Amino acid sequence: MSIFVNKNTRVIVQGITGNAGRFHTDKMVEYGSNIVAGVKPYALQSSYGNIPIYSTVAEAKLKQNANASIIYVPAPFAMNAILEAIDANIENIICITEGIPVQDMLKVKGYLQKSNSRLIGPNCPGLITPGECKLGIMPGNIHKKGTVGVVSRSGTLTYETVGQLTSLGLGQSTCVGIGGDPIIGTTFIDVLDAFNQDSDTEAVVMIGEIGGNAEEHAAGFIKRHMRKPVIAHIVGKTAPKGKRMGHAGAIISSGKGTAAEKINTLKNAGVVMADIASEIGKTVFNVLHP
Repeated sequence: MSIFVNKNTRVIVQGITGNAGRFHTDKMVEYGSNIVAGVKPYALQSSYGNIPIYSTVAEAKLKQNANASIIYVPAPFAMNAILEAIDANIENIICITEGIPVQDMLKVKGYLQKSNSRLIGPNCPGLITPGECKLGIMPGNIHKKGTVGVVSRSGTLTYETVGQLTSLGLGQSTCVGIGGDPIIGTTFIDVLDAFNQDSDTEAVVMIGEIGGNAEEHAAGFIKRHMRKPVIAHIVGKTAPKGKRMGHAGAIISSGKGTAAEKINTLKNAGVVMADIASEIGKTVFNVLHP
């Protein structure tokens, strides 16, 4: 099984005519994802290859029975693209866009709370159920179908982790990049809960980083509810206080959100920690094959 997306997911690409939209649409189609429509307001072209283009998400959903949308829209227009997908009752919305203003995401968050939509991102690499559906910018060739779930705030470290797992023969059920911005749609807890309920996911890898308290909240959920082993790695042990490291959400303030604090909290929740990134795959292997 898998979480969120599978071979039956019918996908709209918002921003399909832009450079990023075209490039990654080609890669997603090549992987086997079921891209059924593109959306471009006031579109001057009716299709991209064999993919029809519509002016609105609502029209694309109605005509193509779509249930997911992936957004490659520049930051100044991304909020409206997300809100349009929510208004169209799209089940899963994945936003790759980086640099969306915090005030825009506050409005999006309010919309989400009144809807049945799930937003993954923004500022994320997307998600993939290996062998079935790839939605985002991650390299499909490194993934292998299997039973290890992956959830991460870091895009590139997701790829590193997956590469290690695959090289050790450990396939993945679904890999989800939740994004590194201060305000995101889907949290660690949301993904952990989904993996917890997925009968074919045996263990979960969680990649966190400094800043905020998402990992601490996840630790509380893990301690109370997780029935499956969780292996984690926290990025940013050497980050100086008050310095943003890479992601907008990766900033330590008032002594909170440090790597040490997160690691201790996760350990106390029973999480197995991989101290360095190069040991993540080996740590998972040892947990599953003691």
